[in-house]
Amino acid sequence: MSTDAILASTRIHLNIDPSVSVTMTPIKKGASGRTVVRIMSTGRDPFIGIHWKPERPDSDNFVPVARFLKKCNLRVPEVYYENRNKRVALVQDLGDVDLLSLKDAPFAERLPYYRSALTQVDQLFYARPPKDLELMPAFDENLYRWEQEYFMDHLVGDYLGMDSSPLRQSEELQKLAHGLGASAKHLVHRDFQSQNIMLFEGEAWLIDFQGLRRGRQEYDLASLLYDPYMNHSEDDRERLLDLWEDISEDRPAVTTLRDCAIQRLMQALGAYGNLVENQQQEWYQQHIPTAVRMLQDLVKETSLEELLAPYLRQALRQK
Repeated sequence: MSTDAILASTRIHLNIDPSVSVTMTPIKKGASGRTVVRIMSTGRDPFIGIHWKPERPDSDNFVPVARFLKKCNLRVPEVYYENRNKRVALVQDLGDVDLLSLKDAPFAERLPYYRSALTQVDQLFYARPPKDLELMPAFDENLYRWEQEYFMDHLVGDYLGMDSSPLRQSEELQKLAHGLGASAKHLVHRDFQSQNIMLFEGEAWLIDFQGLRRGRQEYDLASLLYDPYMNHSEDDRERLLDLWEDISEDRPAVTTLRDCAIQRLMQALGAYGNLVENQQQEWYQQHIPTAVRMLQDLVKETSLEELLAPYLRQALRQK
C-alpha cells in the first residue's frame, strides 16, 4: 500500500524503530493521482510524504526536477529523502495556504504573491537544465493536438455525450496546434495555476512541477491569467500583464497569449470532464461553466467561434 511505503521510508529517514509513533494525515488536493500525506512524529517538524504509481511517467520526474529547480534558486520544496524503487519522496512541508485561498481577497493583498509567482516563471526563462536531466516531451504540434483530443474525448464525449467529429476534422484546430508547436524554447511548469502556487514565508512557492518541459512561456502565463479556479476579471488580467511586463521587461503578443489561453482552457476542460465522469471527482464540475465562459470570450470573432459554439452552449446547460 502507498501509506505503508511512505511509513517505511519515514522510519528510515528519521532513523526510528516501530515503537515510535508516526502520524500521517492525507492531503486531498489536486488530480495528480499521487498519495500525499503530512507526516508528524514527536519532537520533529512535519514534512510531506508522496507516493506515486508507475501509470504516470511524469511522477518519476518529481525528485530530479525538484533538485534542479532548487539549484536554480527557484522556490520549491526541499527533498529530504527518496526511494525511487518504492516511488516515495519525503519533502519539505509548505503548509496549506495556496494562491486559491486568496481568491476573494482584494487585488492589492494578492499582488505581492503574484509578483513572487511570476518572478519564478521569469527565472525559468534563464534556467538551463543539464543534459542528463530527463524532462517530459516538449510541447510540439503533436502534444497540443493531444490536448485538443483530450478535450474532445472527455469534455465533448464523456461529459456532454456529443459527437466530436467536426472538431476532429477541423483544420482550424490543427492550425492552432501547428502554430503553437512551432516554438518550444523555454522551460514551462505546464500546470501553473493557483492550486500549485503555495504561499509560504511571505513568498510564492511552486509544487506539482513534475510536468516541466520545454514550450511557450505564454502557456504558463495563460494558465495563471485564465485560471478557472480564480476567475480573474478582465481588469485583474490587465494588472497581471502589467506586473509581468514590469518583471520581465516584455509583454506577450496578444494573439499568441490568446491562442495559448484557448489551448490551455481546452486542456483544462478535458481534465474536468475526465475527473467528473470517469473518476467521480464532483468538485471539478463547478469550474466547468467558468472555464467555458472564458473560452467563449477568447474565441469570439475568431475562426473557432462557430466551431466550438454548440459544445460550449451545451456545457453551460449541463447540470
